[in-house]
Amino acid sequence: MYQIIKADNPAENIYTYIVEAPRCASGCLPGQFVIVRTDSDSERIPLTICDYDREKGYVTIVVQALGASTLKMSRLRAGDSFEDFVGPLGKPSEFTAMSTEELQSKKILFVAGGVGAAPVYPQVKWLHEKNVEADVIMGCKTKNLLILEDEMSKVATNLYVTTDDGSYGRSGMVTSVIEELYNSGKRYDYVVTIGPMIMMKFVCLLTKKLQIPTIVSMNPIMVDGTGMCGACRLHVGDQIKFACVDGPEFDGHLIDFDEAMKRTALYKTKEGRDYLKEKEGSTHHGGCGNCGGED
Repeated sequence: MYQIIKADNPAENIYTYIVEAPRCASGCLPGQFVIVRTDSDSERIPLTICDYDREKGYVTIVVQALGASTLKMSRLRAGDSFEDFVGPLGKPSEFTAMSTEELQSKKILFVAGGVGAAPVYPQVKWLHEKNVEADVIMGCKTKNLLILEDEMSKVATNLYVTTDDGSYGRSGMVTSVIEELYNSGKRYDYVVTIGPMIMMKFVCLLTKKLQIPTIVSMNPIMVDGTGMCGACRLHVGDQIKFACVDGPEFDGHLIDFDEAMKRTALYKTKEGRDYLKEKEGSTHHGGCGNCGGED
């Protein structure tokens, strides 16, 4: 059992948990995720690692209550425990493999949409600790859905907040802010965008036009987190990849977002899952990943 040290509800239907998970905290890096079960009857939920404290053995996760399992999870409070907390899983951000000197020579822009702020934050924090500058755009539909603004402002070089409805910060889409920064003379070596697939698609269309290499996280399409279910199968260029075992981060300019979104919609029904399994044959799943974990 993995005890919840602190629980919070920072925005509408969004919950944060600081969990005592020392093995995970000791080995995780920005970009990785965990698989969590509320109790023995719950389904496995892959969730991005939002923050970690190696000394205390704590890992922070963010949950958006959208379905039955996440709604059940949202009812947990400090002192309660998760049945399972497995991780770190997935490959860390490619920035973690670069030298500090190389990183300090780069200009990086992060674009977070909605709860995409959760996986963006640990990357920006990690860079900040190495004195690497990074600008951040945070976008959401309305002010009530904005999370991690205070935390992000402490680690981002420049923070730009925008809401679709204009209720807070700038008014409009994150792509408008990217264009505004570019037109003002800002130039970036990398863009990292994490959030809803439709947002990542349009960010990538823009950055491809601007010729800025772009990294995306495909964690929104993960289901079981081990490569066995086939839910996160996608084409990256001409290769078949699985977000949970080969990613979750990929070259955004090589992702066929339209195909990925259509496939995700199909996967939601049993008939759709059976169709995809029959159509894709032996390439339907990616095998089990190397499950680290607390157990």
